[in-house]
This record gives sequence, structure tokens and C-alpha cells, in this order.
Amino acid sequence: MKIAIILGTRPEIIKMSPIIRACEDKGFDYFILHTGQHYSYEMDKKMFEDLEIREPKYNLNVGGHEYRKQVGLMIREIIGVLAKEKPEVVLVQGDTNSVLAGALAANKLGIKIGHHEAGLRSHDLTMLEETNRIITDHISDFLFAPTEDALKNLKDEGIADGKAVLTGNTVVDAVFQNLELAGKKSDILEKINLEGKDYILTTAHRAENVDIEDRLKGILGGLALVARDFSLPIIYPIHPRTLNNIKKFGLKIPAGVKTIKPLGYLDFLQLESKANLIITDSGGLQEEACILKIPCVTIRDNTERPETIKAGVNILAGVEPEKIRQSAKKIIKSRKKWINPFGDGKAAERIVGALANSNKNKDY
Repeated sequence: MKIAIILGTRPEIIKMSPIIRACEDKGFDYFILHTGQHYSYEMDKKMFEDLEIREPKYNLNVGGHEYRKQVGLMIREIIGVLAKEKPEVVLVQGDTNSVLAGALAANKLGIKIGHHEAGLRSHDLTMLEETNRIITDHISDFLFAPTEDALKNLKDEGIADGKAVLTGNTVVDAVFQNLELAGKKSDILEKINLEGKDYILTTAHRAENVDIEDRLKGILGGLALVARDFSLPIIYPIHPRTLNNIKKFGLKIPAGVKTIKPLGYLDFLQLESKANLIITDSGGLQEEACILKIPCVTIRDNTERPETIKAGVNILAGVEPEKIRQSAKKIIKSRKKWINPFGDGKAAERIVGALANSNKNKDY
């Protein structure tokens, strides 16, 4: 079986890494196509080095364009690669432009599509990610649902029969596989002169937050209140685009917030695992916080990870400063023995096993 693994962002590299390792273990013929949706040394190339996985065979370098142009360029270039390589299955993960473009290109060529994280729904169609994942699910041949809620969403949409399988999420595999490695390789706490649990970690990168002045202003205001109330430094690995928007809107980084450059995965995992609290708009960090049992405040109006809310490890705060402050205080006070709802760390094994069985039985 020949598999094309298509990815384009840091979270996809992280969550695809266990699948890449599982393909190696199974002896599958596979290659990696990187769209270049996100590209910097810290956010991409170093990721492959840190995780000790094969680097992409193809890199399309199509980052930096607006949505329609980016997706169009990706589809055109991906079709060219797939027509040349002739894989039997294309694997995509998540809800990015790279996922949509990879799925549409494969569909155009009649190549089977496997979608990891199938069935996630925020139920907010103003989010581009929601459109991306819905379209991808409806044209995919293998739907790998990470949770029972995701599987139910697929069934509710009438697309689960004979296609969907509950696998768990490879984010658990990735955390389990790399946490020990991060402890050995990363010295990030020493570099920024911090002790474990003596800081708060934050990220904000989503377009609906950082590209809108009022929302970005609200987030920064909330961070200022949290830094003041908790008397802990807030460490913010900041994306260049967010930093540019802060300057463009005439905003300021609040006192108590220390911005640093984007980090490699192992450094970030180490920083994340030792945090007192996480404040984020990232879906992946909501999951990782749950796995690592770190209290989390999500600065969004909705989430496609409702399991984290049900587990009690996460609170939706929106971007109003006082709500962010109150949510941080509430989640810290409600510490308890949280249960990880994202699986047992064997999701990649199940995904690759499902593909192997389908190839053996010739029923796909």
C-alpha cells in the first residue's frame, strides 16, 4: 500500500508523527507532502528533527496567501504530485487549508481519502476550519473519529456507516511518545529562567482572534488582569503575524506578559507540561492540557473539543477581559482528578491497522 501523508502546519506534524512511525513499523510505502502553509525553521523543519521522523519528499511553499488563492495553489500543486506518485490513499489530519486542498485534490483524481480527527464540530460556520472539516469528512473514504462525540457527529450527518472508526486521537500518542524525550533534550526552562508551575503559558493565533482589533485587544486585556491577579509571569510564544497585528492596531504587550519566539515542539511540550495554567485559542493545546492535566482557559466563543469542557479541565472564556480573569480563577480552584477523553495512546496503530486491513480485504 502506498500512502501520501499531506500536512502543512505544526499541529499536523505533531499529530501525524505517530502515524508516520506506525507506517514505518508496518513497512508501508509512504511519502510526506508538506504544503508550506506554515513555514519557519522553528515551526516546521526543526519539528521533523526534534521528532526524529522522515522529512517531506515534497514542499510546495505556498504559505502567505489569502484563503482562496492559497487553497487553489495547493490543489493545483498537490494534483501534480499525486498524479506522479499514484498513491492508493491520501491521509490528512484536522481542519486546515492543507487538509481541504489535499482532500479535494485526491477526490479529483479518484484517490481514497483518510481523515484523522473526523467528526470534530464547533457548529460555527463562520470559522473556515469548520467548513474545511465538514467538506473533508463528506468526501473521505476512511473517517478516523478521535472521540465518541466526534463519532456521533458523523452519524448525525449520515456519513458514518461503513466508513467511520473510533480510534482515539494521535495527540495522546505524540504526548506519550515525546514527553520523556522533551525532558531529556529541552532546557527551555533554564533558558528563560523559570521553575515548573511558576508561570502561565499562553498562545493566540487564530484569525478570528488576532486579525480583529477588538478581539485581540480583549485578549491582551485579559492577560493583563490574569498576570496581575496571579502574580505569575505569562509566557507567550508569539507568532510573527500576531506581533505584526499588535503593532498595526497600536496595541501593547501588557506588563507581566513575556513574549518569546515560536518554539520547537519538544521545548514547547516541556514548557506546557510544567505550566500552572494554559490560556489558548488552540484546539490542540486544549487536548494536550487535558492529557497533561494542566488547567486550561480557551479564549474562543466555541470549541470543537467539548470533551475538554465535560472533563472539567477547560473553560470557554471568549475574549472579554473580565471573563478571562474569572475563568482563570475558576479553573484553578476546581482542580481535580481529570480523566483524559482522547484515548490510550494507540490511535496511530488503529489508523494504520484499519488501512492495512482494508488493503488486505480489498474492500475500500
